[in-house]
Amino acid sequence: MTYLKWFNSHAKKHKKIVDSLKNKTDDEIIEYFRWDNISKSDVDFCPLFKEGKKCHDIQNLNCYLCACPNFRFDDNASKIKSYCSIDSKNGRKLFVNEEIHQDCSGCVVAHSEKYIKKYFDRDWKRIFKRNIQKENEP
Repeated sequence: MTYLKWFNSHAKKHKKIVDSLKNKTDDEIIEYFRWDNISKSDVDFCPLFKEGKKCHDIQNLNCYLCACPNFRFDDNASKIKSYCSIDSKNGRKLFVNEEIHQDCSGCVVAHSEKYIKKYFDRDWKRIFKRNIQKENEP
């Protein structure tokens, strides 16, 4: 699966959940996406949920920003397929068949509720567009 196919597929799942919570406050939506809750209530949101596993081994993991807004990808790039726009010290490069991919498994920036509240939008895709636009401003 390409990055773009995953991103669009995940955005649809995310929207479906957020739409089902339309009568909730922003804080209640963020709380709903806590791993302890969403991994039981929406097991199809993440393949790891069915195994009872987390993508990051942290106590207060929040899945609202599954896929970090700092993650950049280009499926058509010849060499660098993905990278971190903030060059997180906890990320690393993964070399696969002469391609470079970002490995975010050591970084938890996007999974804290403080970070999520800073960038929160009920439209998950808009968070990514906003960050990309900021990056390109003079």
